[in-house]
Amino acid sequence: MNGAVAAAFDDGFTASRLFSQGFSYTYDDVIFLPHYIDFPADAVDLSTRLSRNHPLSIPCVASPMDTVSETSMAVAMASLGGAAIIHCNTIPARQAAIVRSAKSRCIPFASDPSFFAPSDFVSSAADFGSASFAIVTESGSSKSKPVGLISRSDWEALADEDYPVSKYMRQTPASIPSNYDFEQVAAFLAGEGLKMASLVGVDGEIIDLVSAEDVVRIRSFPKLGVPSLSPDGKFLVGAAIGTREEDKERLTHLVKAGVDVVVVDSSQGNSKYQMDMIKHAKNTYPSLDIIGGNVVTMAQAQNLIKVGVDGIRVGMGSGSICTTQEVCAVGRGQATAVYKVSSFANDYDVPVIADGGISYSGHIVKALVLGASTVMMGSFLAGSHEAPGIYEYQDGRLVKKYRGMGSLEAMTKGSDARYLGDTLKLKVAQGVVATVADKGSILKFIPYTMQAVKQGLQDLGASSLPIAHDLLRTDVLQLEVRTGAAQVEGGVHGLSSYEKKAF
Repeated sequence: MNGAVAAAFDDGFTASRLFSQGFSYTYDDVIFLPHYIDFPADAVDLSTRLSRNHPLSIPCVASPMDTVSETSMAVAMASLGGAAIIHCNTIPARQAAIVRSAKSRCIPFASDPSFFAPSDFVSSAADFGSASFAIVTESGSSKSKPVGLISRSDWEALADEDYPVSKYMRQTPASIPSNYDFEQVAAFLAGEGLKMASLVGVDGEIIDLVSAEDVVRIRSFPKLGVPSLSPDGKFLVGAAIGTREEDKERLTHLVKAGVDVVVVDSSQGNSKYQMDMIKHAKNTYPSLDIIGGNVVTMAQAQNLIKVGVDGIRVGMGSGSICTTQEVCAVGRGQATAVYKVSSFANDYDVPVIADGGISYSGHIVKALVLGASTVMMGSFLAGSHEAPGIYEYQDGRLVKKYRGMGSLEAMTKGSDARYLGDTLKLKVAQGVVATVADKGSILKFIPYTMQAVKQGLQDLGASSLPIAHDLLRTDVLQLEVRTGAAQVEGGVHGLSSYEKKAF
């Protein structure tokens, strides 16, 4: 049965009808009815836009959270064709350094090594950060001459851990330019028969170390797609700023570091403070794309579009570690919010980022078809190798910390400005601190997730995101509300035991 014949039946609801009934729907509340398929899943094109002027080849964006997006996440996401937004829960100079570090690389991973001087001592394993090694330089900074390297395993094997690093450091590895891409790095290591080499920037600064083991690991993952690059040919990297006067200085640091797009980060984006910051940013740096948010209504979106945003971030209280809806009694179900804001923003050619509420690939399909250009993910990426932090054992399994930017713990670092609470004497949490199980590398699980998204779009008869949006707006696609029993039936049920693997 073709699409034209199917459309003649009163079978489900159009989006305009479903979302006009006064209910606040989440992704799990709604389900799309299948449409007509006349193409294979691999023919689905997931290319999209992060903002008005920045294309992506996959619709994935890492959230600006301090347990999600730093250098490793930024380079991995850009390598896959997505993007990461570097969090602003740190001093401006360090945030700019993270952006600069990510922009200086052309390979899909970063280990973010620590640096020591020869006379320094390692006090604990935490001194290595998330890396398995550290670099020794004359002054202990990345910009001085390298003299060796130390490994975490060598330090752990010491009978007396009070030795200075000069006593057990290894020889300095050969160096290669940091602008080598992955294949050039692999060829150099293989051609020279080396186990490791250091990546060095144009100014002589040591960026990272890369090993033959890294090459083997990356080759074991699915093939990388079209990377996200800025006009200068470097990885596309975004960063967040707040709405305070001091964030104007932060913005200057980020621009000097080469940031490509800036997100004005606020839990409630419909404010004078945010609109003033957007105006300042657009006036000061007219070629820089600015994304505003967060919003959940058309009226909020209208105010941000009026001041010139190049993208809108949608979501309030929908994240797994966010308690805004409980604490403040404001927000909106994410499916309704994405549909409503996207319906309005589409008329102004402003891309929408669906921020929060993503637990699995079906949620991504729903967000995109309801009008979003990309999805922003926090918990979905937390716990991965690329997320900041050190793995710990909890009840026999590896976990990493994941915290909401509205948690009291994050607020002590400065994120309370995001909730307009940095001047308040009494701090009220709008998020929690949690742990997330080890997920492996996003270089492995994001490609599989995107394949699932392609299959979802195929079932809807949409071979691209623009076609999916058009099918929804022209009332070809139909939806229904799922009862609680329907949601149970739609998942794994009625089994005494089972093993669930995504891929």
